[in-house]
Amino acid sequence: MDKKQLKSLEKKLNYTFNDKQLLLNAITHKTYAFEAKKPLDYNERLEFLGDSILNFIISEKLYNINKYYSEGDLTRHRAIYVNNVFLADIAKKLGIGKFLLLGKGEKLQKGNLNPTNLANSLESIIGAIYLDSNIDNVRNIILNNILDNKIIF
Repeated sequence: MDKKQLKSLEKKLNYTFNDKQLLLNAITHKTYAFEAKKPLDYNERLEFLGDSILNFIISEKLYNINKYYSEGDLTRHRAIYVNNVFLADIAKKLGIGKFLLLGKGEKLQKGNLNPTNLANSLESIIGAIYLDSNIDNVRNIILNNILDNKIIF
């Protein structure tokens, strides 16, 4: 992955990483890391973090804009925005698939189009942005750029 490609992804995300390695880790699938000659970090730990952050940010937003919703209502609405189908669709619109670093077998199986890989990569990127900046920046990126104000009631 060259610097020009990373800059292109940063532009799509509307975020410039201070630590480019975090972005590289976020788009590195474990199959790519396992095939590398030297040990590489890959995106699963960032995905874990990004998933939690996404759940928190969406929960916070729903809580603040729906004062009369019950816990069950809030949970059902959150599920709309944190499921793999929704996240994969956003990842496709951002073109994340073309930036994924995949192992040979995963490439042959068109892993860059796999909805699970796309959703996981988006969560990884969210985790990477959080580690690279702070909760306020990642909240802004999630709500205004990644979700593009798609939370509708």
